[in-house]
Amino acid sequence: MTVMPDTWIRQMANDHGMIEPFVENQKREGVISYGLSSYGYDARVADDFRIFTDVNNAIVDPKNFSPEGFVSRKADECIIPPNSFVLAHTIEYFRIPRDVLVVCLGKSTYARCGIIVNVTPLEPEWEGQVTIEISNTTPLPARIYANEGICQFLFFKGDSPCEVSYADRAGKYMGQRGVATPRM
Repeated sequence: MTVMPDTWIRQMANDHGMIEPFVENQKREGVISYGLSSYGYDARVADDFRIFTDVNNAIVDPKNFSPEGFVSRKADECIIPPNSFVLAHTIEYFRIPRDVLVVCLGKSTYARCGIIVNVTPLEPEWEGQVTIEISNTTPLPARIYANEGICQFLFFKGDSPCEVSYADRAGKYMGQRGVATPRM
């Protein structure tokens, strides 16, 4: 597998709609950076947040998930409680080619504040807005800024297309828009 450079990402975004909307240059002035980088794409977090709370004494069960554990907020900023997390989603909509696997890493600006971003790999032929888990590992409240950079996606091209893609399997998170909570 080879990590793909900015020239390939730009071409795939412009010619094949791999990333929409696509920001061709890094935006940095006064914001946490986003847009095309040398070997990746820094995505933005939307203003739609699901803040985890224990107000309803919900039990976290991935096989029987209850949305009662979240409080929904639409805002320019989100405060994550200490030792908690929020679910959010990218502004960008991704369409992954059949011979590509995408891995996501958190932005260093947030990581250096104890804010950790987790996203599972984007599989070949998956498409949608990416649901992002943002954890506050600190004992203090932490602020996240909507419409600014949150994570970087790295695109790895395989030596050949996979035999069975996410689309072939009719994956349960295909085409998602907004925050997608756990599904069975």
